[in-house]
Amino acid sequence: MDARAILGWNLRRLRVAKGLSQERLALAAGIDRAYVGRVERGEENVTINVVAAVAQALEVKVADLFVEPPAGAGLPAALPPGRKPKNERA
Repeated sequence: MDARAILGWNLRRLRVAKGLSQERLALAAGIDRAYVGRVERGEENVTINVVAAVAQALEVKVADLFVEPPAGAGLPAALPPGRKPKNERA
């Protein structure tokens, strides 16, 4: 797995674990939502500033975004579709 794929895999895994949509993560990191999707798919060469902003928004260390997935690991699960009820929104 190349570095972009590893970054994308971990970004999605950590984002979903925090219960954040791509849009909420993008807002917190100060980047575009579509850009988050492209990073998750390994289609973007991100700058270290973007990596740092995403790590800060996810409240993780930068190194956590570059942990190699276990062999044979599939794509992390997506968030369930739909909006959260108003009383559960952050």
